[in-house]
Amino acid sequence: MSPMNRSKLSLATILLIVLAGCSSQGEPPIGSANSSVQFEFPAVSGAKSPTIAKPVGSAPSEIQIKDLIIGSGAPVGPSSTVQVNYVGVSWSTGEVFDSSYERGTPAEFPLANVIQGWRDGLSGAKVGGRREIVIPPGLAYGPTGQGPIGPNETLVFVVDILGVQ
Repeated sequence: MSPMNRSKLSLATILLIVLAGCSSQGEPPIGSANSSVQFEFPAVSGAKSPTIAKPVGSAPSEIQIKDLIIGSGAPVGPSSTVQVNYVGVSWSTGEVFDSSYERGTPAEFPLANVIQGWRDGLSGAKVGGRREIVIPPGLAYGPTGQGPIGPNETLVFVVDILGVQ
């Protein structure tokens, strides 16, 4: 094979490899666990006040993050103060345990004052975005639980990022 033909073949091979890595499904979820357990994000419906379907299957052991809407505003940093609307459900029951939407008022707080799963899960999101976050117990309330959240509960949140400071 001539050097020119090898060059064309190499370029064609590289192009096929790059194209094979692209997916019509969009970007993979951030923080996807590499395990043999098949994980599926719970379905989310509703534009203004989202509803999270009851989770199915085994809860993931690592935080899972999925941008439902990619924002175009300022990014959230690990020490930001955020203004958000959110709904949270327990993985095991699918029941809502907290919702700023139901209260009719967005929440505002420094990420330094919340569970590690929120700090990790919101970091990098941008104002105007909506993110689904699945938080394992070790990054949430662990073996003690908190209020309506039982011990060792995996939490699922949908969060709209309204503002960041």
